[in-house]
Amino acid sequence: MAQRAASSSQYLPFEESLREIEEKIGQLNDIQKTHKVDMLLEIESMNTKREKLLEEIYSKLNSWERIQVARHQKRPQTMDYIERLCEDFIELHGDRAFRDDRAIVSGFATIEGRRMMLIGQHKGRDVYERSACNFGSPQPEGYRKALWKMRLAEKYRLPVVCLIDTKGAAPAVEAEERGQSRAIAYNLMVMSGLKVPIVCAVIGEGGSGGALGIGVGDHLMIQEFAYFSVISPEGCASILWKDAAKKEEAARALKITAPELKELGIMDEIVQEPLGGAHRDPEKAAELLKDAIVRNYDALLRLPLDELLERRYRKIRSYGKYRERVLEAVGAS
Repeated sequence: MAQRAASSSQYLPFEESLREIEEKIGQLNDIQKTHKVDMLLEIESMNTKREKLLEEIYSKLNSWERIQVARHQKRPQTMDYIERLCEDFIELHGDRAFRDDRAIVSGFATIEGRRMMLIGQHKGRDVYERSACNFGSPQPEGYRKALWKMRLAEKYRLPVVCLIDTKGAAPAVEAEERGQSRAIAYNLMVMSGLKVPIVCAVIGEGGSGGALGIGVGDHLMIQEFAYFSVISPEGCASILWKDAAKKEEAARALKITAPELKELGIMDEIVQEPLGGAHRDPEKAAELLKDAIVRNYDALLRLPLDELLERRYRKIRSYGKYRERVLEAVGAS
């Protein structure tokens, strides 16, 4: 009974009808296993209904529902992807100044025979790991750690791949005392001119300066149900309306989902997820992400350094561009 309750808690509010079907499929499997009764046709029929319902639900998600998917407790994180993407991974620790921040994972990695420096944000997969990782909110030493590894990659002429997944940088007073703002700002400056290709992928939440601290690059990708924002919907609602309950309205106004960001020119590419989100099929999600990383790794590596840096500069300068429409004066003589 406790196991069923735990399983039910993994469903999002808009998945209630899906939960009922999957529970029925589970019951049919139990009957088949326990009573040795052939329920194959019934199970196949229910699975077909499940697939159609999944497609229907996930093709109509609004902004707030997409954010809920990005925050799903079972969504794959950086370490989950490292285990599935990399043939080998040699983790590197520490910022050479204070300590090792486990909210930032970094190291030499090999993906499909391609060597790179892989840097990612990790929230933790259980209560102990989440506490150790500060729930994915890096401290300044985390950003300094990332910076040292980028410098190392530049020294050895290795491309950098960054996996972004954070609600935001640690907001604690202690983090500010140790130079949080400066650490993030310095990373932005260095990444803008780093003399190796940089591929960035938002794999869950991309919150504020916490995401930007490892989010400046030549190609910026986002998974289908991830988001990238200057502030969380709850924070935005609290500021604008003094009411965090208006988070759904804020999510619509912020334009922070993958399709909206692609349309605005913030993202270069949307990486598709398995039907129902990455948490439903982490293996397939990793395969799709790997294909995107390898393809862009190869494309960027073919560019001459001067062209790579000039393209990155133009890309950064293009953010925030807008068009002005000159209105004719009404009643002008």
